[in-house]
Amino acid sequence: MQRPSHAGLRHLALNVRDLPAMKRFYVDLLGFAVEWEPDPDNIYLSSGIDNLALHRAAVLPTGPAVWANQALDHLGVIVREADDVDRWAAFLESHGVTIDARPRTHRDGARSCYFRDPDGNKVQVIHHPPISGRI
Repeated sequence: MQRPSHAGLRHLALNVRDLPAMKRFYVDLLGFAVEWEPDPDNIYLSSGIDNLALHRAAVLPTGPAVWANQALDHLGVIVREADDVDRWAAFLESHGVTIDARPRTHRDGARSCYFRDPDGNKVQVIHHPPISGRI
């Protein structure tokens, strides 16, 4: 049997502690649009080519919210030009976001910076030459 093709990673879902803060961050600062809010516990956002789902984390009766057990290292936002990484870092800092890793060029030619969303998820703005020119 031949492997079917796919269109890449176009969907990410996060369990979040503070749904309104996360919505403001991804909409107001990162420029996502609200696609659908089916109920008070779920918000679906889109950049136009992908989808980010925000789900209110359930608090377990015997422990922390379910988000504490994730294996997610970081999520990435692709930009078209290497200089866009620096522009994003400056923009985010001007809005009070702390940049955890300043913009730098990696050995493979990619350029990126890292920061955290309101729930503490690590977010990377990255120019990755093999795919940045395709968006």
